[in-house]
Formats: sequence, structure tokens, C-alpha cells
Amino acid sequence: MSLTNDFKILREKKIREIENVLQEYLPKQRGRQKIIMEVMGYSLLAGGKRLRPMLMKETYRLFGGSSEALKPFMAAIEMIHTYSLVHDDLPAMDNDDYRRGRKTTHVVYGEDMGILAGDALLNYAFETAFKAFTAEPQDSLLIGRALGVLGEKAGIYGMIGGQVIDVKETGCAVSKEVLYTIYELKTSALIEAAMMIGAILGGASQEEVKTVEKIAKNVGIAFQIQDDILDVTSTSDILGKPVHSDEKNEKTTYVTLLGLNEAKKAVEKKSCEAVSLLKKLPGKNAFLEELLLELIHRDR
Repeated sequence: MSLTNDFKILREKKIREIENVLQEYLPKQRGRQKIIMEVMGYSLLAGGKRLRPMLMKETYRLFGGSSEALKPFMAAIEMIHTYSLVHDDLPAMDNDDYRRGRKTTHVVYGEDMGILAGDALLNYAFETAFKAFTAEPQDSLLIGRALGVLGEKAGIYGMIGGQVIDVKETGCAVSKEVLYTIYELKTSALIEAAMMIGAILGGASQEEVKTVEKIAKNVGIAFQIQDDILDVTSTSDILGKPVHSDEKNEKTTYVTLLGLNEAKKAVEKKSCEAVSLLKKLPGKNAFLEELLLELIHRDR
């Protein structure tokens, strides 16, 4: 996909704004346990696309939101995503040495601190999200709904549930149905949380939030299938992480199950469905539409 320079510049500007939000909400390094704050910072500030907080804010903008409650949730969703990566990279999971172009947390600080940093980021994410009540006490009902979405999509009915199935099925031949379930939970759920929270805090109706959830599900599945494609077609230098890791860990992917061409067709189908649903919503956000397409068709 060819990106306009204006989009690239704007995206980088938005990434810098998100980095500032993350810096604002990171805990200060103090106390006898300050090493854990250092490890949290190393993990959280390692770079990346900042996809989830960006999707949250752009969906929020789509519905004309204007609340200070959004910022704590932006930080929280990235903390949860980061903790999942830290734990994914552990020796007991994918055992990867590099993430986002630098050494993974457990390689730098040890496996024990890798486990604790993931735990700390998850707990601190909710501590951060609760600060929305102080920022906008009059929006307590919406904040409560948003917290419910965050908890469910990050937990056993969402990302953790997908991770459980993924771990248990590693090394086994799985069906397309099981693979879709893994993708819907492990990858899509947190993207759904991001966009749904943006919609909820932006004042969307319940029906509009359901539509946003469908959009995010399509985006999440397409995003994961594209990840499968890049694992066999890209390089470690471009991705900033090991390639062929799925093969190394004996994981069934969309590519290994149905082939590269079918995987590319699935990405195209899901992306078209997502954009079609987006255009049915009342608001307009050209950047959000281009962002969805760029993320789905990315080359890294």
C-alpha cells in the first residue's frame, strides 16, 4: 500500500503524542522496588506502532469526544498490550530474544523480572485507567462501561483466553475454526477494546459500539493473518523481531494451514469488511480509515 507523506507525518506526530501520554502515566522510580519501575519503562517505551491507543483516540474523535477520561485509558491499553508481549517473549512461551529491534525484557533483566514486569504492567494498567474517574467524575457511568470492556477483552474471555488456546494447541494440527478463535481472542480482543472504549467515551450509542466491535474484529483478524504472512516473507531486520518463529514453535498459522495466496485473500476480505462498516457510522475520520488499511496491509 502506498502511503501519502501527509499521512506518514501525521501518524508520526500522533505516535509522539502517545509517547508523551505514556511518559506521563509511568510510575516514578522510587522505593526499594524501583527496579520494577525501571523494567516497566524499558518494556513500555521500546517503541512500536502504538496501534491500540491510536485506534482508541481516533475512534473517540470519530464520535466527537472531548473528555480528559481518554488519556488514562490510552496509557492503560498500551500497558496491557506491552505486558502481553513481555510474557509472550519468555522462555516458557515463544522464547524470543528480540522485540521491536532490541533485546527482550527477560534477556536484559532476567526471567524473574520479565514475569514480574508483565504482572506489574497489567496491574498498573487498571490503576491508571481508574484515574479517569478523577479526570472526569461526571462521566463515571461511561468510564465504568469502558472499564468493563477493558477487563473482559484483556481477560479469560479475551486475550488471555486466546493465549491459553494458542499455548495448548502449539505443536498440534488445528482447524480453521480453532485458529480463528485464537485470532479473535488473542489479537482482536484488545483491538476491539481500544476502539470500543474510544466509542463509549466519545458518546456512541450501544448499536454504534457494536458496529465498532465488528470493525475491530475484522481489523484484528486481518492484522494477525498479515503477521503470519510477514513471518514467512519478511526479514528480522525489517520486522525488528525474529522471523519463522511460528515454524520454530510448531504453531499452525493461516499461512501453514491454507497457504500464502489464501492468506492474502483473507486479509483483503477482512479489510474491505472493516472499511465498509466504518463508512456506515455517522462520523467521518479520514485518518482512521487510512490507518486501518495501513495497519492491515503493513510490511513490518
